[in-house]
Amino acid sequence: MVNNSSFLCCSLFALILQSWWGRPPVDLCGSFLPATSWQSGVCCRKLHSGADGSKPSPAAAPDRRPFSRITREDLDSFRKIVPGRVITDPDLLESSNVDWLKSVRGSSEVLLRPQTTEEVSKILKYCNGRNLALNPQGGNTGLVGGSVPVYDEIVLSTALMNNILTFDGISGILTCQAGCVLENVSIYLEERDYIMPLDLGAKGSCHIGGNVATNAGGLRLLRYGSLHGTVLGLEVVLADGRVLDCLATLRKDNTGYDLKQLFIGSEGTLGVITAVSILCPRKPKSVNVVFLGCETFEQLLKTFQLCRGMLGEIMSAYEFLDSECMRLLNTHLKLPNPISDCSFYVVIETSGSDPTHDGEKLHNFLEEAMNSSLVTDGTVATEDSKIKALWSMRERVTEALTHDGFTYKYDISLPVERIYQLVTDMREHLGGRAKSVVGYGHVGDGNLHLNITSPAKDPALLAAIEPFVYEWTASCHGSISAEHGLGLKKRNYIYYSKPRQVVALMGDIKAMLDPKGILNPYKTLPDDLK
Repeated sequence: MVNNSSFLCCSLFALILQSWWGRPPVDLCGSFLPATSWQSGVCCRKLHSGADGSKPSPAAAPDRRPFSRITREDLDSFRKIVPGRVITDPDLLESSNVDWLKSVRGSSEVLLRPQTTEEVSKILKYCNGRNLALNPQGGNTGLVGGSVPVYDEIVLSTALMNNILTFDGISGILTCQAGCVLENVSIYLEERDYIMPLDLGAKGSCHIGGNVATNAGGLRLLRYGSLHGTVLGLEVVLADGRVLDCLATLRKDNTGYDLKQLFIGSEGTLGVITAVSILCPRKPKSVNVVFLGCETFEQLLKTFQLCRGMLGEIMSAYEFLDSECMRLLNTHLKLPNPISDCSFYVVIETSGSDPTHDGEKLHNFLEEAMNSSLVTDGTVATEDSKIKALWSMRERVTEALTHDGFTYKYDISLPVERIYQLVTDMREHLGGRAKSVVGYGHVGDGNLHLNITSPAKDPALLAAIEPFVYEWTASCHGSISAEHGLGLKKRNYIYYSKPRQVVALMGDIKAMLDPKGILNPYKTLPDDLK
């Protein structure tokens, strides 16, 4: 039976020339290598080595392609294009060379910080003419090695392209530059009684352009759909510097191919997104967050079915985490469990326009969930501070994992009824070789975040995880990347989710739009597409 006092304690009706020369290059594991090894590409191939430490896995970086290397003349040219915004200081470059997980490290010697689309166009035109590889970078919050250089690619940061261009208060259509931070845009919209259709744990750092380039999913996808639907237009600079103006603000436009869709989820391999127009929903007048505990995953799924049936149009999120996630939150972040210990936890958010109506629906749902013994305990929040506290139990799991050791992260999409079985089977498959195996994610869209930790990077453990995790996912007709993309780490595993003829067509599109392959090389597409 649900602990009623937990519900009563709050209202029931109610979240990356001063070069690396003279300094030993750093490999992807953090150790120093001789320059000869680095130049031959050994360091980057050590990203993932095989169980015997010698044979690289499909996730390891390929040999460096024959791109040109930066010269003083190049630096002089860049300084004319973006005066005062060419960064060559190794200390300032450090954060742009290392990904958020500190699992991938590049050796870029140049960071460019354009402010306008025209500057981006001039940079790309110059790089394409010189055959210089370039890595577009937003907030550098990616988890698959897609947002940082693999070798010495020039980093093109969108951080200074952070202006909101227009907002239509009638239609709710926002147009902004790609470097706008998600949280800042969210605050801007909320002041105008609107919200972003996208909400992520990394919202304080991630950029809108990066969100679109990776087709980020997030916590509101269940209610508002993916960026393929909410993004109305894009401005994109192609590899040769041409500006593709698809920055439409029309909800309906049936005049030929919808080219913007090519760039949503392309991870910067087809063009550099410089501006976005996006359809934003009105800010809900009534928001409630419920945190529930279930003893079995079957009960969690039945609660989801009940929730969809009884809350219907006001349900905006249905997230879950397991007891291992809760243990990590307690241990590493000192976040107290808001309810009694359970095997699984659910975060449900409702958002609507009528507090009384929403409260009644929520009350009826909770009463039915209690009477049906689907939930063991729970609490409800309607106040902003309490809502944020409950959401932090879900949003900060990734942060807690970083304190638990080296983390192997998998972002999988599966039929909802099979979503947790992968976690159970992985624990059984690995036995005692892993420190922790945890599962959390978005039940509403079948997106599981499987995370496996070990005290340190362990090639033998990795060999046990991969390709097991991808074979398992393929056997259920799932996707090996639900929302994080493929990047460097998962590019060669694409065939577990896409037929060869489809991947070949992707390669044809890449070759057409970026024939020299200068845009974010070594990412997304598999190595066999030459």
